[in-house]
Amino acid sequence: MSVSENIAGVRARIQRAAQRAGRAPEEIELMAVSKTKTPGQIREAYETGLRLFGENRVQEFSGKIDAVRDLDAAEWHMIGHLQTNKAARTAELFRAVDSVDSLKLADKLDGASRNLGKHLDVLIEINVGGEVAKSGVAPDSRDFEELLVAAQKLESLVFRGLMTVPPFTKDPEAARPYFRKLRELRDTIASRKLPGISMDQLSMGMSHDFEIAIEEGSTCVRVGTAIFGERPQA
Repeated sequence: MSVSENIAGVRARIQRAAQRAGRAPEEIELMAVSKTKTPGQIREAYETGLRLFGENRVQEFSGKIDAVRDLDAAEWHMIGHLQTNKAARTAELFRAVDSVDSLKLADKLDGASRNLGKHLDVLIEINVGGEVAKSGVAPDSRDFEELLVAAQKLESLVFRGLMTVPPFTKDPEAARPYFRKLRELRDTIASRKLPGISMDQLSMGMSHDFEIAIEEGSTCVRVGTAIFGERPQA
């Protein structure tokens, strides 16, 4: 199936999941995970009306930005783990960073954004499964609390919510407790009414489990394979 046909199928699944949860489908944004994808594939997705794209690597996106720069309404988000030495280039290239996982990184992004005279939307990445091999801040850690408290002083960053990648299982239903945990964490933070922090976004759910994520409150699903197809084997 073509990219446009795949997107139509994903949108239909989003609508059905939202209806099951008693939500309006318009509450859920569809992000195309365009890492490793060609400018031609990205353009095909854009032509269907999709405007939100997620990239994992600064260097890779730097190499193809010129080929898609004419897609004026496209919104580019960094969704992969980010090293602090890439903060300046990231602030130049992206509209948002959905994977902030430390105060040190937030500081670097804030300084880079300030130098550019822009504001950068950010999400805090939470390691809900406590997986050692994954990035993200532990929800009950001192690092997380320090980041929340410091947010009001990082004036070039706009803290919009949380993001997570749960432990992978073949059964999408097994991700439900992790998605629920993130939603509950978001609600707890929102109830504190911390200065400088908005909690209106929950980025959770990928190709194999986004319907469960929607049922648990996701406001943005990050879909790659279900849109662009399986990556060819090396």
